[in-house]
Amino acid sequence: MTENSSALVTELKTRAAALGFDAFGITTATARPDLKEKLDAALAKGWHGDMEWMADTAERRSSPVALWDGVRSVIMLGVNYGPDSDPMATLTQADRGTISVYARNRDYHDIIKGKLKELAGLINRRTGAAVKVFVDTAPVMEKPLAEAAGLGWQGKHTVLVSREFGSWLFLGAIFVAAELPADAPHEENCGSCTRCLDICPTNAFPAAYQLDARRCLAYLNIEHKGPIPVEFRVAMGNRIYGCDDCLAVCPWNKFASVSREAKLLARADLEAPALSDLVGLDDVGFRGLFAGSPIKRIGHKRFLRNVLIAVGNSGDAGLLPMAVERLRDDDPLVRGAAVWATRRLAGSDKSSRLRAAFLPQERDLTVRVEWDQDI
Repeated sequence: MTENSSALVTELKTRAAALGFDAFGITTATARPDLKEKLDAALAKGWHGDMEWMADTAERRSSPVALWDGVRSVIMLGVNYGPDSDPMATLTQADRGTISVYARNRDYHDIIKGKLKELAGLINRRTGAAVKVFVDTAPVMEKPLAEAAGLGWQGKHTVLVSREFGSWLFLGAIFVAAELPADAPHEENCGSCTRCLDICPTNAFPAAYQLDARRCLAYLNIEHKGPIPVEFRVAMGNRIYGCDDCLAVCPWNKFASVSREAKLLARADLEAPALSDLVGLDDVGFRGLFAGSPIKRIGHKRFLRNVLIAVGNSGDAGLLPMAVERLRDDDPLVRGAAVWATRRLAGSDKSSRLRAAFLPQERDLTVRVEWDQDI
C-alpha cells in the first residue's frame, strides 16, 4: 500500500462512518471466482423458485467484472439495523402480525443509496476513477463479496454474520474502476453450531450454507406471487412479511448493538400490528400505512394474502367475520386465502354453510379448490 492509497482509504473510512456506515471493507473484483459455479448449481436445482430474474441475470451476477468490465475494486459497506427488542417475541401473539425487523420502518434501499452516492462521489473526486453504486437491486452477490472484503462471513443460514453486528447488516457496494488496497477475507466462525438450521419452520436448508428459497417463509410471503402452498401455511404462523427466525437465534447476536440509524428503528405501529386492523385495509389505507416501507412493494393484495393466512392461524373466532368479508374481494388471490382462513376459524358446520353460499358464485378454479382441499 502506497502512502497515497493508505491516506485515501483512511479518508474513505472516516467519511463512511460519518455517513452512518458501520462496516467498511475492500476486495478485488475477481476475489470470488467460485461464485459462478455456486450460483449455477443453485439455479440448476430450482432453489430460486419463481424469482426468474435470478436465472435471467445469472451471467452478470456471477462476477463483478461480468456486470461491469471496468471494475477493479469493490468497496463493501454495512449499516447495522440491529433491533431494540427480541424479533421473535411477537410470534406467540396470535392476534398480531409479525413483520421482519428490516421492514418495520423505512425502506433501507432509499436510506443507503444516498449515502453510497456521496461516498462514491468522494472516490471519484480523489481518484478520477469511474464508480457505480449498488444496493440489493442489481445482480450483485453482496454477501460473498462482503465476506471477501472482511465484513463478516456467510453463516450456515447463508446470511452474512459479523462479529460486531451479528446477523443485522444491510449491505451496499461501490464498484471502482481503480485498484485499491484489498482487505483480508473473513474466516468462517460458525463452528459446530446449527441453531439457524434447526429453528427453520419449513426445513428450507438442504444443508449448511444452502437455501432452497421455495421452502423459505420470507420468500413465500414476499417474492412469491401466487397462493401460499398449503404445506407451509400453518408454519407461517403470524409472519405477515418476512421471517427472522434463523437470523434471530444466531449466537453472534449477543455482541450486536441497536441500530444508530433512527429511520431503521421499528415504528411503534409496526412492531406488533393487530390482524383485525390489517385485514380490513383497503388499497388507500395500505399505501398510507406503508408509505416509505419496503412492504409497500409487494402490493395490497399479496399483503392481504399474508394477513389472511395469519388470521387462519390465529384461532380467534372474533376475526371470522373479517375473513368472511374477504370472500367477496375482487382478487382471487385474496379470496383463496380468505377461504382458508374462514375454514380454519369457522368449524365444519359453519364452513359447510359458507361454502354453499359462496362456492356457486366463485369463477376462479384455484379458489374453488380451496373449499375442498385438506387444511
